[in-house]
Amino acid sequence: MTERLLEVRGLIKHFPVTRGIVMRRQIGAVKAVDGIDLDLDAGETLALVGESGCGKSTTGRLVLRLIEATAGSVRFEGREITGLDRRDMRGLRRHMQIIFQDPYASLNPRMAVSEILDEPLRVHGFGDATTRRRRVEEILAAVGLSTWHAARYPHEFSGGQRQRVGIARALATNPKLVICDEPVSALDVSIQAQVVNLLKDLQRALGLAYVFIAHDLAVVKHVADRVAVMYLGKIVEQGPKGGLFARPRHPYTQALLAAIPVASPTPRTRVAVLEGDVPSPLNPPSGCRFHTRCPFAQERCRAEEPPLRLIDVGQRVACHFAEQTSGAFTLPQTVTSPRFAAKLAAYRMASGGGVAPGS
Repeated sequence: MTERLLEVRGLIKHFPVTRGIVMRRQIGAVKAVDGIDLDLDAGETLALVGESGCGKSTTGRLVLRLIEATAGSVRFEGREITGLDRRDMRGLRRHMQIIFQDPYASLNPRMAVSEILDEPLRVHGFGDATTRRRRVEEILAAVGLSTWHAARYPHEFSGGQRQRVGIARALATNPKLVICDEPVSALDVSIQAQVVNLLKDLQRALGLAYVFIAHDLAVVKHVADRVAVMYLGKIVEQGPKGGLFARPRHPYTQALLAAIPVASPTPRTRVAVLEGDVPSPLNPPSGCRFHTRCPFAQERCRAEEPPLRLIDVGQRVACHFAEQTSGAFTLPQTVTSPRFAAKLAAYRMASGGGVAPGS
């Protein structure tokens, strides 16, 4: 039986909005994350997808307690972590790490790579200097870099190499859970393929569990086991990758998939486009938060918030009329960019199924 690594229940994060200079008072709250449930097993990849501003990155930081939740429960290996003090939380952080979106901004420009990788080892008491130096060499090799890269500074690397350093830092302490916060969105397609291959190879070798935050569905299809679709702080659909990509049930998920460009000279006969703008999280709509843009919205959608209910094997959807909305949007024949797929296959072949060469 697969071990349950992470359980999130009723997670909420409301950022207060205040007014006044001397006597500051709260006049509202930005509902960035508003009651979500997630589960993650050991060795599994759960993708969080959705438009910019839907709460994906905030969710990742809440799971790691980089920011504190307004309410809700986060259990790691069965242990509730939301109430832990600073000392106990530090002991857990070696098992819970993050890869940031922008490797240049997240790496200290005044520290060489050897210092960047040695720092978490020192903080968590990984042996003496000799032991830590061997560990730095091991982790550099694992991410496709050489030992002589340890003496370089972040500005001396390419974007792909800097992201490898960021991955190496996240893996230095042998974590069990890694939050990947859009780790390839700042890279071009060829480097994206290398980093995706690297993450998958490291997952197989080390038994890592990923929460993979992304908005590129072509990348998500290659890395995820399960997918959770977020809209305005809520999860609107969740399920196994195969079922969700083949039979999306929520109109928002269908719209995301339908928006993917298709490399074909033959136009699709029917393409529906979402109308209107994303509502403000400061004052989200009542009922279903998607009803202001949904072509199927009815009076019930405006008055009653739909629960995230089981509709297929392992697939849950928050829509009152999910059984009637299939086919609202014309889906592409493939959700994989041909160029991305070709690069992914090329680097996989070049590396013999192992770690892709450095970039």
